[in-house]
Order: sequence, then C-alpha cells, then structure tokens
Amino acid sequence: MPRLTGQIDLAKTEAILDAAAELFGERGLSASMDLIARRAGVSKQTVYNRYGSKAELMRAIVDRRVAEIVAPLLVPGADEHPEEALAAFGRGMIEAVLKPRGTALTRMTVQGATDLPDLARAFYEAGPATSRRRLAQFLERETSAGRMVVDNPALAAEDFAGMVLGAHQMAHLLGVGRDLDTDEIDAIACEAARRFMMAYGD
Repeated sequence: MPRLTGQIDLAKTEAILDAAAELFGERGLSASMDLIARRAGVSKQTVYNRYGSKAELMRAIVDRRVAEIVAPLLVPGADEHPEEALAAFGRGMIEAVLKPRGTALTRMTVQGATDLPDLARAFYEAGPATSRRRLAQFLERETSAGRMVVDNPALAAEDFAGMVLGAHQMAHLLGVGRDLDTDEIDAIACEAARRFMMAYGD
C-alpha cells in the first residue's frame, strides 16, 4: 500500500533528525548539512527546506526529545496519579539525557557554546527550559486540584530534575559515568518521585 504524502514527509523528517543526532554525536558541530542529508537519504535541499540552519535542526532534535520526556505528564489520567506521572517523567529524562546520544549532544553543545551561542541557546530553550516549564505547569495543575502544595512550581521543577539527574549527568559529560540499566533507572525515578511527593504532596 503506497504511503500518503504526509507519511512520506514524516518519514523524511524522522530520518533527518535521526541522522543529525547521530552525526552531531559522532562528529560534533563539524557534521555538515550535506553529510546529514546523505545519511538521511534525502537531498541537501530537503534538509535546508525544513531546517535553515544547524541551530534550527538542533532545536527540532531537542523538541522531539522533550516531547517524549513530557508525554507522561499529558496522558489522560496523569493528573490523578502524580507520583506515577513524575516517575515516568523522571525515567524519560534519564533515558534522554544520560544515554550515549543524549550525553554526546549535550557535550557537543557545551563545547561549541562560545563560538555558536545561537545553537547553545536553541538547545537550552528547547530542552532543559521547556521540560522544566512543562513540569512546572503540571505541578501548578496538581496544586490547583488540591493533590499537591507547591508554592513555587518553577523552583520545584528544578528540584525534581536535580533529584533525578544529580551527579549522574556530570559524570557522563566527563566520560566517567556508568551506563544505568533499566532497573537502576526505574529505581532512581521512582525514589525521586516518592521523595518529591513526601515534600509536596497534600
């Protein structure tokens, strides 16, 4: 069965983002748009039509990653089970940030921040800033519903992210971090959610 135009466009977009994330991780900012296009199996013009610069491409990569992280906060029923939603959010954050591709992308952005501040800004605004903002919005909803008492949702969101990532992120960025298995990731996320609810649950 032939794919519809929208499906083809989506497939090309996913291929471009996958290729860019891989190549940025492998080669850093020296990865050219031409090389990204070749790995994605599309023309360079297609890449430029969708993303006019590396900063735009970086923002799209991080947008996709953040959408996956915050998804547990948006599913039906999440508001009624805040501890479960927070644990799932934490798992997604660990998976996105501490896995090799996520670490490589962050490391590359930090290394290039001085020379390419627009790219660093795009990374920060689309990534950490957006994920924390979405979590703060969730905490505001929970407080309004009477299930939590959070006076400063933005600060609390930062607290939760710190509990989840902690020293693990720094260790991974420095290349001395140990890969966490599924059980370890789950334990970290669930413990962070449990302690967070002890502090802020009504």
